[in-house]
Amino acid sequence: MKELKFDNRGLIPAIVQDADSGQVLMLGYMNQESVNLTLTKGDVWFYSRSRQELWNKGATSGNKLIVQEVCTGEVSCFFQRLSAEDAA
Repeated sequence: MKELKFDNRGLIPAIVQDADSGQVLMLGYMNQESVNLTLTKGDVWFYSRSRQELWNKGATSGNKLIVQEVCTGEVSCFFQRLSAEDAA
């Protein structure tokens, strides 16, 4: 978790991709709490900048995002995988 670089508002951009096709589905923002929830619960949590609160993607629409893998890193082939143990 210490490798993540949150901005001055405590947020980090999170890109969601389809696990099979690699297609980018969305960009959201996460704070430390939403990263922890995502890693421990297995579904995706974001921080809503407009509402200034956590939101669980798909909780009301039913279009949930289920985590297959979480990777962090640079704009290259070098990255690190995060797991629930990393959230602890």
